[in-house]
Amino acid sequence: MAKTKSSGSTKLGRDSISKRLGVKLFGSQRAKPGFILVRQRGTKFLPGKNVRKGKDDTLYAAKEGIVKFKTKRIRGFDNSQRVVKIVNIE
Repeated sequence: MAKTKSSGSTKLGRDSISKRLGVKLFGSQRAKPGFILVRQRGTKFLPGKNVRKGKDDTLYAAKEGIVKFKTKRIRGFDNSQRVVKIVNIE
């Protein structure tokens, strides 16, 4: 006779696959058109000059050049402010 009641498979052992988010090209590195600069969820980084945003909020290079980062205060419609990082290619 069994000592414990059978409960099927274990309830542990599940983990999601990492999505490899983050900055892929850093400041003063050279980018070619189509290079992915930042993979993100939401808009932590905003696209600047010669940078485009994909439908999953990924930032990629539109032209060849050097990657530059800068911070700026953005004011929302409700007058709230937040500090954002802007990615440019010059």
